[in-house]
Amino acid sequence: MEITFKNKRFHKICHSGKELVKAYGKICARRIRARLDDLQAAGNLEAFRTLPGRCHELTGDKKGQLSLDLEHPLRLIFEPSNEEMNKKDDGGMDWKLITAVEIIDVEDTHD
Repeated sequence: MEITFKNKRFHKICHSGKELVKAYGKICARRIRARLDDLQAAGNLEAFRTLPGRCHELTGDKKGQLSLDLEHPLRLIFEPSNEEMNKKDDGGMDWKLITAVEIIDVEDTHD
């Protein structure tokens, strides 16, 4: 899967082990790196139905974004960035068509 980042600063943090640990701690940094590696290796988002991380669509003001568990309460927030992303009849995303994502942030979605 193709991965982009919301900005250069966040891209730099996510691609530097030292910066990642400094920003999020050792355990969370390891999980962020693992989730990014999983995303990159996946052909589409459908693979995340069976992978660890409890990938799920967000609701409310974050509708259209998805979340992957990191170290409680932090989540990796991202959204589809490929052109073709048809909605299913129930209004949800068709995960089989999501082949590119943009990483938005690492945050506690419960705040």
